[in-house]
Amino acid sequence: MNVDDFIKREFNRRQFLGQSAQNAAGVAAGIVGWAGSVSNASPLDRVSVGVIGVRHHGAQLAAHLASFCDVDVPVVCDIDESQFPAICRTLENVQGHAPRCEHDFRRLLDDQTINAVVIAVPDHWHGYMAVAACHAGKDVYLETPLAHTYEEGEAIVTAADETGRIIQVGHQERSSSHFQSAIAFVKSGQLGAVRWAKAWVVHRRKSIENRAETAVPAGVDYDMWLGPAGPQPFFPNRFHFNWRWFWDFGGGELAQWGSHLLDVACWGLDVQLPTRVSASGGKYYFADDQQTPDTLSVQFSFPGKSIQWEHRLWSAHGIEGRSTGVAFYGERGTLVVDRGGWKVYDQPGAVGSSTGDAIANHLRNFIDAVKTRQRPTCDAVTAHSASTLSQLGNISYRLGRELQFEPNQPLMGVENDVTRLLSQPSRSPWSLPSV
Repeated sequence: MNVDDFIKREFNRRQFLGQSAQNAAGVAAGIVGWAGSVSNASPLDRVSVGVIGVRHHGAQLAAHLASFCDVDVPVVCDIDESQFPAICRTLENVQGHAPRCEHDFRRLLDDQTINAVVIAVPDHWHGYMAVAACHAGKDVYLETPLAHTYEEGEAIVTAADETGRIIQVGHQERSSSHFQSAIAFVKSGQLGAVRWAKAWVVHRRKSIENRAETAVPAGVDYDMWLGPAGPQPFFPNRFHFNWRWFWDFGGGELAQWGSHLLDVACWGLDVQLPTRVSASGGKYYFADDQQTPDTLSVQFSFPGKSIQWEHRLWSAHGIEGRSTGVAFYGERGTLVVDRGGWKVYDQPGAVGSSTGDAIANHLRNFIDAVKTRQRPTCDAVTAHSASTLSQLGNISYRLGRELQFEPNQPLMGVENDVTRLLSQPSRSPWSLPSV
């Protein structure tokens, strides 16, 4: 496929929400070897969930799910066997029995007793695992961001559409009553016209320092952890947690916090894809191994509206008095929302709301969707916009130039370096089918 054809397929906004059905046959041809079948079974009384990736957040999700009276977590999976003792103790305490432990996620996908899977692994695995799970007949709770590249995001949307699988992406703000009420207020007209939003993260992260190559730790299947990224030496700084600061595996703070907060900003402004993206920043404070910027500002321009992103990973002085948040600036007031609540400024008798249990609500919504086959709060199509924004912001930063679009037209002025970053090669057998 030449560059022009790639651009026409990937960035035509008329196709953005509908092309998944058109591409279904191509995806199906690429996954004949994946196990399982799509089921149209009657509604479930209990949902059996396997969890892939049980370090930190994956373990928290597993514990939440196991606490539901209609959910069982019978199996967990991780490439690092040191993670198993803690999660086994936790789940045994919560649900009365310890889970089976697996090292290869494909064992979960082959298990016909499993209805759904949680995917809480590094970003570079999201595309393949989510597509494989859909075609194995599993519903999916997928941690943010939706995908590591735009092409992978398209493949996930296509797979969900073709198979009829439920995908809930971990934008728990969508299931939070206080985020819902904040967005409702923004859209109510009480702020007047709202054409500008800002999302940010300002906090002090520790330097990861510089660490040399070492032997792979005992009990770690490092080749499986690398998966689509391909072979490379083991560096401790590119493994647990810190993988997100390296382009092969993650997208830095813009992919981590940015995917959440940019989703809220897009939600409030009713926008999807931008017409211009311009990023600037760099590694100004951390002289360490990480590749992603510790300081970044990105401007996303839409017809008649704008969203600005900012992160500073070396500062304790946040924006609008908050370390993380989203601000909507209207003609008659400003609404600021974060995970602690929201408040309106510049209006007499300012209103606001405190927070609720967003993660539990989001997981509950997922389980209910699995049982009823109704659309979840944040499906793959919804999450694709925020994931794409974070990817485009990083591309603009890495190339050192603005990206320009035309509304309802293909991306203009794209060169091979852009298409390379939109579609990252994967090694066999973990390559996605062509879409």
